[in-house]
Amino acid sequence: MVENKSEIRNPKSEIKDSKSEQGNKIVTSKLNVWYDGKQALKDISLNVEMNEIMGVIGPSNSGKTSFLETLNRLNELYPGSRTEGQVLLDGKDIFKEIDKHLLRKKVGIVFALPLPLPLSIFDNVAYGPRLHGIKDKKKITELVEQSLKSAAIWDEVKDRLKENAFKLSGGQQQRLCIARTLAVEPDVVLYDEPCSGLDPISTLKIEEAMRELKKIYTQVLVTNNVKQSARVSDRTAFFLMGEMIELGATTQIFTSPKDKRTDDYISGRFG
Repeated sequence: MVENKSEIRNPKSEIKDSKSEQGNKIVTSKLNVWYDGKQALKDISLNVEMNEIMGVIGPSNSGKTSFLETLNRLNELYPGSRTEGQVLLDGKDIFKEIDKHLLRKKVGIVFALPLPLPLSIFDNVAYGPRLHGIKDKKKITELVEQSLKSAAIWDEVKDRLKENAFKLSGGQQQRLCIARTLAVEPDVVLYDEPCSGLDPISTLKIEEAMRELKKIYTQVLVTNNVKQSARVSDRTAFFLMGEMIELGATTQIFTSPKDKRTDDYISGRFG
């Protein structure tokens, strides 16, 4: 599936599930989420295909982050949260058939603000594999190098691995966080406004990394930057007030949306 394995390898290539190879990676059905009785998501039913970048756009308080955090059950960390409906990962119900700790390993998330650990660059990336029981130093070193390469930051830090991660620029810290997510070998990578506050050059590098990662990973991108979704997403979903208003190929959503609310949002009439 990947021609240049020196850049991105598939750690699960020998144990691919042929059923999921051609189908959907994630399927949500009538997904509803509440926080302290206030409904954040209303009957969200959509599929995320294998190895695609699914963009999710919409104004503030439209439910985008709630949707993202439900995919790996982070929403359950909030007091008063309640979820109804179904989310399938590779055909398995994430609420009934997958342990939440295993789920969060399979479905990693990159947040809006880079949050490096107060450790060296190397130890930031190695933290996850060590936490999950990998002790072989050679294996960890390989994972660190590969993850940094996949996040398009290796060439910038390969001679600085012992330096504190806080010495990196904001854009570099965010790519380091992507590398840290990749190091535990997830199946899906979620992004919650990953380029918020970053300069255009850093944003470009992250978007280039996302396109390259599509060879191996399924990705879901939540963004308030509609142009970013237009640039990198294969399909885009428009959320408004907790509802999914429209879902389609990104080119269709941005050139001939079917719902006037979608057109109003992407054209800047509101949001």
